Amino acid sequence: MSVDHTDASTSGRHDAPAAAAVRTYPVAPGVRLNVRSGPGTGYGIVRVLSEGASVPIFCQTPGTSVSGPYGTSKLWDNINNGEFVSDAYVYTGRDGYVASRCS
Repeated sequence: MSVDHTDASTSGRHDAPAAAAVRTYPVAPGVRLNVRSGPGTGYGIVRVLSEGASVPIFCQTPGTSVSGPYGTSKLWDNINNGEFVSDAYVYTGRDGYVASRCS
């Protein structure tokens, strides 16, 4: 008899603890925000966030300077694997970093 899969609860293996909760931040009102594949306007658009969206910020990194509702910023927010938005369109309540720098 062959085994196609193993139930982790009976294998003696323990999974890593769940990641800490990540805070979400609102995108500027009335804005449909481009999500790019890297930290700059030269990167391709991978999707567009709808009006009223909120985003998690996993890390932040410098990139292309962008002017938006919350000022002019070179800071870009990593909101998912390979997805970045300009911090000038995200209300974080601060002009600087609110998350760790992306590595």
